[in-house]
Amino acid sequence: MLESGQKFPGIIGLSNQDNNYCDLSQGFYYKLDEGTNMSIDSFGSLQTSNDGGSVAMSIDNSSVGSNTNDSHTRILNHQGLRRRANDNYSVQQSVNRRGRVMHVLSDDALARALMDSNSLTEGLENYEEWTIDLRKLNMGEAFAQGAFGKLYRGTYKGEDVAIKILERPENDPEKAQLMEQQFQQEVKMLATLKHPNIVRFIGACRKPMVWCIVTEYAKGGSVRQFLMKRQSRSVPLKLAVKQALDVARGMAYVHGLGLIHRDLKSDNLLIFADKSIKIADFGVARIEVQTEGMTPETGTYRWMAPEMIQHRPYTQKVDVYSFGIVLWELITGMLPFQNMTAVQAAFAVVNKGVRPIVPNDCLPVLGEIMTRCWDANPDVRPPFTEVVRMLENAETEIMTTVRKARFRCCMTQPMTAD
Repeated sequence: MLESGQKFPGIIGLSNQDNNYCDLSQGFYYKLDEGTNMSIDSFGSLQTSNDGGSVAMSIDNSSVGSNTNDSHTRILNHQGLRRRANDNYSVQQSVNRRGRVMHVLSDDALARALMDSNSLTEGLENYEEWTIDLRKLNMGEAFAQGAFGKLYRGTYKGEDVAIKILERPENDPEKAQLMEQQFQQEVKMLATLKHPNIVRFIGACRKPMVWCIVTEYAKGGSVRQFLMKRQSRSVPLKLAVKQALDVARGMAYVHGLGLIHRDLKSDNLLIFADKSIKIADFGVARIEVQTEGMTPETGTYRWMAPEMIQHRPYTQKVDVYSFGIVLWELITGMLPFQNMTAVQAAFAVVNKGVRPIVPNDCLPVLGEIMTRCWDANPDVRPPFTEVVRMLENAETEIMTTVRKARFRCCMTQPMTAD
């Protein structure tokens, strides 16, 4: 067993003392009111739902060697967010969907900073038409928070929405510049992507001390939350393949635009009322031609392709690898590498070629998709256009030849194979 802080051989930079991986820690949220000592693997995947809902933002459990004590928001100490006696905060009038006055928001520094009518709302460069009208935004309860922001429910023009508010770092110009770039990137991506299986962007805005992004709200929560709730019951195979097709079609669209998601995982796949899946969290997506110089630590270890873990050059095929892991999740209902920590999983994937075990009674076509998608050689991994075709064939086979289209994997640990 490696000691804390000791680097894994063969995996560049995987150290509890190497916090480069935490550069995107504003995406690392924990559920409000959870125990503060919960490690990144306490739940395997952190839940951030409120009344079964979820949000189109990253809920990242990949920060190496971190726990939520390191992730508590520091906003209350921010000079610019400290409450002043003469402040006029419209947020005090906000109500949630049940009609209860959210007095708690009057003590919420981020919500106050966003809804303060005395501070100027800054437009979005080149995307002015997406600037939200804060007079029509009603803030609901915060249901998750992290090092640099919070996630809230709310309504905008009467529609249920998810609201991400990020703090502008006060004394860290480099971090502020990085977050500004990421904010602009996310706005650009969300404003560009229009597909039935991509979460719908509603708008965004800047304030002097905060950034805000608003998207549609998924009442069904994330795929990871859904699977965790169903662990004691069988997973409908028809539904699993249908949802896998939703993801594959959405990713085929993303890749067709020359983009890479880079953090495809079940936490970032949201379930809507008709049980359809929409892909969320494009805050770390990049244009493929800009691969050189990309932040290599982006993503989450359990779903991360080996070339990304090793900081080697990578292409869109890293998303295909992640999809293979997601498909395994949908079919088995389990967390990948459940018997390992996230860092142990990364070590096993890179150094031992470990992958989740394909169940013996899994449809051969589905097993083939998984194994091809997570092949160590990116060239072997099929493009999403081919994945869609293979899944459509699997769907036809299920409808015509599989009588009992329900499946539940009951494997014993270690649930991985090299």
